[in-house]
Amino acid sequence: MTVGIDPHSGFCGGVIRAISTAEEFLDAGAGRLYSLGAIVHNEEELARLESRGLVTLDKDDLASPAEGETLLIRAHGEPPQVYERLRQSGIRVIDCTCPVVLGLQKKIREAHARVAPAGGQVVLFGKIGHPEVLGLVGQVREGGVIVVENVEQLQERLGDGSIRPDHDIELFSQTTMSPEGYVAVRTSLQAAMRGATLTVHDTICQQVASRHRELQEFARSHDVVIFVSGRESSNGKVLCELCRRVNPRTWHIGYADELQRDWFHPDDRVGVCGATSTPKWLLEEVAGAIKNLH
Repeated sequence: MTVGIDPHSGFCGGVIRAISTAEEFLDAGAGRLYSLGAIVHNEEELARLESRGLVTLDKDDLASPAEGETLLIRAHGEPPQVYERLRQSGIRVIDCTCPVVLGLQKKIREAHARVAPAGGQVVLFGKIGHPEVLGLVGQVREGGVIVVENVEQLQERLGDGSIRPDHDIELFSQTTMSPEGYVAVRTSLQAAMRGATLTVHDTICQQVASRHRELQEFARSHDVVIFVSGRESSNGKVLCELCRRVNPRTWHIGYADELQRDWFHPDDRVGVCGATSTPKWLLEEVAGAIKNLH
């Protein structure tokens, strides 16, 4: 049995930047560091950082940091209201919002300003409730962005009048969504338009889009695929399903202890890969554990 690690798997640039910034702060001994939400959707990596002193908060815990303490905004970004609340509380902010996400936030504000006065709409292909999506939707007034997760939800919004195809629409995607899914939503919405203009913005992160193509080839070239990611990783769920469509012998785990011996045959070519939130060290740990199964 041979075991190979996908060279393209591992943290994306935005996550690397956020984690490196947190580590530098903690190494400097500059005081307690809070993170607004999990800095990465991977339980193993989060535990490692918390063991070094990172304190993870949700929005309901924002009263915890005292005036003058430091809070990190993770790569997903936040809406303007959060920054204002932190400013009023006197909390120091280290902003690690991914530059790609920052650019998308700006584009959504500009698109809303263009189309809303004439009754047009901004539609976002994304996962409802995802931290990045909450930050994107929060860039404009409540109800200013309509979020759909798939073609079925798009058709529902068209059917109930939430999306009005007789007015101009600007369509965006969350940065980590499936390129194939975005094409399907775009095609369906284009077919529904009635005398108005649909403007489609290419806002899926290019690193994520490349990962889809590379991962399909990686899954095809192995007999068994072990996909490693946190259970809360939206990107992980999308990429694991992508592997499974190409290779039915795809197994999703969070850490090495979840491996099962009966998934493997002695002559298998095993591929280990992961999400943009999966650390390289965890992929290496899983690959080592597989080699020790037989």
